[in-house]
Amino acid sequence: MKLEFLKRNARGYTLVELAIVLVIIGLLLAGVLKGQQLIQNARVKNVMQQVDGIRAAVFGFYDKYGVFPGDENNPNLPSGDTHNGNGDGRISNSETDMLFEDLALSNYITGNYDGDGTDSLPKHAFGSNIWLYWTRPDNQSSYDHYFRLDNLPWDVALELDMKLDDGVYNTGTVRGNEDYTEANSPIQYLYIRL
Repeated sequence: MKLEFLKRNARGYTLVELAIVLVIIGLLLAGVLKGQQLIQNARVKNVMQQVDGIRAAVFGFYDKYGVFPGDENNPNLPSGDTHNGNGDGRISNSETDMLFEDLALSNYITGNYDGDGTDSLPKHAFGSNIWLYWTRPDNQSSYDHYFRLDNLPWDVALELDMKLDDGVYNTGTVRGNEDYTEANSPIQYLYIRL
């Protein structure tokens, strides 16, 4: 009699119950993946906004003072500045440290930048440096002022290139130092023309 009672109560889950569980698991998984994509999109948008903000600050400084920040060689321009560039109209690699100090001292950007290389560069949303200087990226025919964003994931570099240019790593105004593939991740340098 006891064995018969156990047999009656030892039934499994129905197909409907299993299907409901699988649907719930699928919805949770889709929600997690969609959340990760939203976070990634927000970080990419943040990088684009940083570049646009710095670009606007550089041109605002140029309009106000008639020289590029970092490249200025006028003592105490802007007020409180203790570093001077060479005034040749180009932000050289060594002047990029002073560029962000000049922008902060003139209230075009926020932050504390010391201008001597120890705490002189902002970080993008993926944690590495943002540079701005006169250079010629790989295979480029002429020099110009370029942002350099260090160590971006390959898919982020590709997305930025597609949004701002042609999506090809070695042509146009946005250039990677190597092809945008998962094997090359992170992309060591992504150049964006000022």
